Amino acid sequence: MTDVVRFYILAHILISFTGAILLLAIWYNISDRFRQILQEDNSPKPSDRGLLYLSLAIFVWVAAGCWAYAGNGLQFAHTSYFQTGNNLFSITNDLFLFLALCYADYAPEFIRKHKRNRNRIITLIFVTALLTGLVPPVLAGNNAWHGVILSALPDLLLSGFLTYLLIVTFYRTFANRGLKIVAIISVIAIVFIFVSILPDAFPDLYDDFTKNLIKISARTSFIAVTLVLATSWVIQLATTPKPNEMMISFMDWSLIKITIPSKKVFGATIEFGSKTTQYVNLFKFAVRRKYGNEAAQSILIGLGGEINNQTYLSRIIDNMNEILQLEEGQKLDRKDLFTFIGQGRYRLRIVPENIRIDEALLREFVNSPVNQEYKSIVT
Repeated sequence: MTDVVRFYILAHILISFTGAILLLAIWYNISDRFRQILQEDNSPKPSDRGLLYLSLAIFVWVAAGCWAYAGNGLQFAHTSYFQTGNNLFSITNDLFLFLALCYADYAPEFIRKHKRNRNRIITLIFVTALLTGLVPPVLAGNNAWHGVILSALPDLLLSGFLTYLLIVTFYRTFANRGLKIVAIISVIAIVFIFVSILPDAFPDLYDDFTKNLIKISARTSFIAVTLVLATSWVIQLATTPKPNEMMISFMDWSLIKITIPSKKVFGATIEFGSKTTQYVNLFKFAVRRKYGNEAAQSILIGLGGEINNQTYLSRIIDNMNEILQLEEGQKLDRKDLFTFIGQGRYRLRIVPENIRIDEALLREFVNSPVNQEYKSIVT
């Protein structure tokens, strides 16, 4: 093992280990400090382990680095089982990254909202690992075909799929938090991580120096991006209002008064005007939260649900921000007012005792022919 290779491997191990430890420390601190927000009642995720799984994914890089050091030091780096070990480390990394995505608010909906799809993908990852372990002994000396390592293809395909999921999730997350430059950097880093594993399947793609440079640059960039992600999450949690500090009063049709101290909103009056759909939807959430039992407090959002699209939730928040004219750092987010319960259902976060509804307004609402379901909730 040359000094250059030793330097690269040790640098890879130390950088990954430092990044993983930092993420783990941040996750632990967040879990302890913001426990109340992370463990709101009825939450489908009793604690957010996204950062934990990200740190474990980076710890896998540490283990892979140790494996590479052993392989080069003990001179078995060119054997088939060494390559299989690399592929299995990559698949394990994919597993932890996917588990982290399951906790991301801006992950593609087919994994964020559907547990069955998540289970299918996890099963696919384990099947990929099984194939990766079985293909080399089955093919024996025929594992290489026209310069392609066949046993590495399942891992490559899985990594390509995960790359897509990571790009979508990270870009949406940073873009929605106002960090568009970081969003672009995250996409570049994720793409380069995928590029860095191409030599596992195509060993003659580029020389060792280029391969090592791409790999260490991509992983260092990704670690930096995850640390920015963790920091932005801390800021978001710190500015998230507590359910018991918010107050809302429905005074008349299209007219509410709201108090959110952490956003510096005190008794602000909001006139929805002609945007009656937004007001009615917010009113429905309030009625269910104040008068409904645990099962009736949430509303199904989506096709076949009481509200057809999540866009209607976003419009409520956008309209409130427009009227309140809050500063950029104080603007309301959808998560400030609504909690995702699971299975496409959302609930108002404000505690029932802090919701006030004019009695005449409530009677008029529940006596409407289209709102008969709410009459049973109120009574």
